[in-house]
Amino acid sequence: MGGKQVKLSLLCFLVFLIVAAMVVTEVEAQKCKPSGRIKGRQAPKDQCDPRSDDCCQANKYYTTYECSPPVSKRTKAILTINNFQKGGDGGGPSECDKKYHSNKTPVVALSTGWFNNMKRCLKDITIYANGKSVKAKVVDECDSTIGCDSDHGYQPPCPNNIVDASQAVWEALDIPKAQWGWYDVYWSDS
Repeated sequence: MGGKQVKLSLLCFLVFLIVAAMVVTEVEAQKCKPSGRIKGRQAPKDQCDPRSDDCCQANKYYTTYECSPPVSKRTKAILTINNFQKGGDGGGPSECDKKYHSNKTPVVALSTGWFNNMKRCLKDITIYANGKSVKAKVVDECDSTIGCDSDHGYQPPCPNNIVDASQAVWEALDIPKAQWGWYDVYWSDS
């Protein structure tokens, strides 16, 4: 191979690497955009308190997402609280293991994109807040694609950046009980 061919091959290879890096960077930089909207239905009185923010409002539209923000070593999220016990606000048994979980066990449900078609099922994540961290097992999905129906307790679709956690997670992070419900956190795969 002549000197010109080697230089041309190297140049082509470098151009290929630059283009590939640009494509990867662009894909990683893309934002998670809404995938649609659903119209809320009024829940039966025994299913959900219509005055609650957790209940769908009749004829109100709710944004749905099939994706979540990209996961990193420090992914920003909103921590919400869930009762994964039988009869709790988590609804039926957890999707990953078809079981209920004690409030004393650190477990979470993740927004649809982060749940990733059950690929994070029964894996631990680490949640960081308030100068502390806790490992919690992923046992369920906080569905960002559907809601406002009996299967979802007439609750709206989950936002795309939610780590829905048991009481044990909140306690381990030493978050004052008065602040339980909606709290800024970071998380990562363990």
